[in-house]
Amino acid sequence: MSSRKPKLTAKSKDDATLARPESQPEPAWTRTALTSLALVSVLLFALRLGAAYVVGFGDSEALYATWALHPQAAYLDHPGLISLVARALGGGTVPAPWPTHVATSVFATLIPWLMFAAARVAGAGRGGAALAALVIAVVPETAVGLFALTPDLLLAPAWIGTLALVCLGMREPAHSNRSAAAFLAAGLLSGIACTAKVSGLLLLAALGATYVSLALTASSKLEEAPEWLRARASVRTLWPWAGMAAGALALAPVVFFEANSGWPMLQHRFIDTQAGAGIALRNIATLFGGQLLYLSPLFALFAVWTARDLYRRRHHDPISRFLFLSFAIPVVPLLGLCLWSPVAEPHWMAPSLLALPLHASRRLGAAAVTSRRGIVAALSLATALTLFTHAWVLIPSSARLLPATMDPKFNISNELYGWPAATQAIKEQLASLGTPFDPEGHEVIVVGPHWTVCAQLHAALPGVRVGCASPMKDDFDGWVARSQWRHASQVLFVTDNRFPTDGASELPELVRTAQSRVRLLRGGRTARIFEFFLYDRRAQGAL
Repeated sequence: MSSRKPKLTAKSKDDATLARPESQPEPAWTRTALTSLALVSVLLFALRLGAAYVVGFGDSEALYATWALHPQAAYLDHPGLISLVARALGGGTVPAPWPTHVATSVFATLIPWLMFAAARVAGAGRGGAALAALVIAVVPETAVGLFALTPDLLLAPAWIGTLALVCLGMREPAHSNRSAAAFLAAGLLSGIACTAKVSGLLLLAALGATYVSLALTASSKLEEAPEWLRARASVRTLWPWAGMAAGALALAPVVFFEANSGWPMLQHRFIDTQAGAGIALRNIATLFGGQLLYLSPLFALFAVWTARDLYRRRHHDPISRFLFLSFAIPVVPLLGLCLWSPVAEPHWMAPSLLALPLHASRRLGAAAVTSRRGIVAALSLATALTLFTHAWVLIPSSARLLPATMDPKFNISNELYGWPAATQAIKEQLASLGTPFDPEGHEVIVVGPHWTVCAQLHAALPGVRVGCASPMKDDFDGWVARSQWRHASQVLFVTDNRFPTDGASELPELVRTAQSRVRLLRGGRTARIFEFFLYDRRAQGAL
């Protein structure tokens, strides 16, 4: 063996600093960053708990909650992990909104601290790790979005945890138990991410690309970089690949279910919902405008800067390479899908961006290359947007800020209110129709005009059969077929002011016998109007 000491060039010195920033003195603002993270966590947790006792399910949340009644490996929109969580929260049935939101409040508050831990594992100092966690804590996309019971609430910790575990595996000595356990757990967790949301497959692909890239790196280029040699030796062991196999095993039930069912999720996502797909100005505006709102304008700019810096440093050390691949491999297809699909939503980009605060935290730990004033301004603006969003949703008088002539259906916060009053009216209607053998009116099928209404109905009335008249096939078609409710004896058709229909065209064989309405006011203005139309087959026979 050669006893020659490695020669440190300017580049290798920079790499060593970047790879081991914890060896550098902590910057003076570390304590401030940690204190700010703790205070923000407490503030947002208090706001979330307050919201948990006020708001109901959003429309998508209500759909995911109803999946607790219909356990499957996959549904038309997502794999089935969220259904297991909903079922656990509801004790085997649909969970109620307030305990669900208490649980999601805890999860949403802990996720920034998971980012803090991931940044530390990746090599960031405490100050840089705290700033990365603060970004996750205050940007509206996570600060507001993770309050809801959605697949993203499960995908975020699985994605961040996978990033942390791979970094840990590469930093530990090759063939050590800690390295083996980290790689094994990383692969398994990436597979679990796939069962939360299909975009988790892109994380699994990033792991494979990283392992192959490091395994094939020529040793002649690594003479002066022990961290590269360690990472290459680690990925040439069994454990990274065993971890990916474990991840594939976790995903297998979803794949088998889809294959045996004719790939309904792929059909729904890439064919049925893609009428008018193609690159369009509307898609571009939605994507980039959404990033400005979800990330806040300054953090959107920081994301671009950090992505450029990560690209330039992708060959500096193995963790930088991994973070680059875990950003680039997901971001390309997600960006293309958002530009092409008319139903794409800006938050689809979020998983690919999680590598950026990790990289920024390592750069801040090594050298303060970003303006402190810029960071403070970005954090302040994002916090203000998050607080404004909470105020908009929780303060009824906020509705008065909108023009009086504006249609209330365009205020999406209204979907969080009104369903308890509507549900009570429905229960009274069903009770009036019940026989002595059916006092709850279970023989009546409740039908909505769109999956958003149907989901709220099914979540609020888990013991009642709910059908759905959505323009295209949805999950409800597998639970109560259209042929069943169209030929039922009695149907209660429920709609709101977003869908101005009375259901007559969907029920030509039945006669409408009753109609009622419930109006919800917020801030002195109409927020929701629910209408109920009762149809009866026996009335047609009487005619």
